[in-house]
Amino acid sequence: MMKYLLALCLLSTALSGYGQTLRPREAGIIIGVLPAGKMNAITDVEGVQVGHVTRIEGADIRTGVTAILPHTDNVFQQKVPAAIYIGNGFGKLAGYSQVAELGYMETPIILTNTLSVPEASNALITFTLEQPSNNKVRSVNPVVGETNDGYLNDIRGRHITEQDVLKAIESASSGIVQEGNVGAGTGTVCFGFKGGIGSASRKLPESLGGYTIGVLVQTNFGGVLVVNGAPVGEELGKYAFKNRIESSDGSCMIIVATDAPVTSRNLKRLAKRALLGMGKTGGIASNGSGDYVIAFSTDVSLRDSYQSDSNMTGNHELRNDRMSPLFMAAIEATEEAIINSLFAAETMEGYQGRIVEELPVDKVMEILKKYNRITE
Repeated sequence: MMKYLLALCLLSTALSGYGQTLRPREAGIIIGVLPAGKMNAITDVEGVQVGHVTRIEGADIRTGVTAILPHTDNVFQQKVPAAIYIGNGFGKLAGYSQVAELGYMETPIILTNTLSVPEASNALITFTLEQPSNNKVRSVNPVVGETNDGYLNDIRGRHITEQDVLKAIESASSGIVQEGNVGAGTGTVCFGFKGGIGSASRKLPESLGGYTIGVLVQTNFGGVLVVNGAPVGEELGKYAFKNRIESSDGSCMIIVATDAPVTSRNLKRLAKRALLGMGKTGGIASNGSGDYVIAFSTDVSLRDSYQSDSNMTGNHELRNDRMSPLFMAAIEATEEAIINSLFAAETMEGYQGRIVEELPVDKVMEILKKYNRITE
């Protein structure tokens, strides 16, 4: 009991200010059975980098940019296997068709708000054209995802600039991923509470390949919140369709990275499983929700070299019957990343004086204890 009370006290203190030091897992909320990576973030996949630019200005600007780099080399010259799966397509994701057709991604991934997708695409084109060795490039397929932060942000003002996107790319690092009210998650809302950026990872044991699966989410969706199997939304009396005010609309962008040797076909299968993780948190992929999963592999042997003289790829990829552990890891990491985004996010006042409250962590901990969902 004392250990639980101490964890509750530490969690409430740590989450009371920006840049929390204690995450749900450290407070005994252990989601799934597979071990997390060292940082429990998408950056546990070697080579992956994440950068944010956050725009909180005046009373109405609450938005930002998050950049995910699959590796530190020139991505256009060294394209990575990728796939995109659409859960519900009420969204404005750029770059889908070429990834679906060719099975590769040739730019970093940018996440931002709905009306800033064109600006972010333009910035990615600028970034790619200006990279060394790309001086003869005449076609670029920028990959940009979004959610609509217009409840808290003056989205019609279209405040994101090309420079914001380039700064997010330039600031990307392989370290700890900032979560909550940062980057593309600055103005988002999730399950009626403040949403944001979240990340998590899983490291498979050597007997299952030893691969790492990392997930980053931009949460802006609704449903009936479930935390580690406990009906938190019901217990708090806050969930979609409870009354006319509550809404389930919104979107969720999910980025899945792995170092496993997996090509686009199985990456799409992996991406499908990530949506099961979203479902485990109570998300319902409503009619007005844009729920997309972008999955990629960092395996160097599977990269497609833009200037290769070879006629063959010579791929050596993971067998179908070795995919199930990765499926499980993607589900667990997605579920935890979403919960991490909620625990890290803080109450925000924004556009037209609207306020979205943060998840009441102390009450959630009490509910989890009631349902025996905390490891003491």
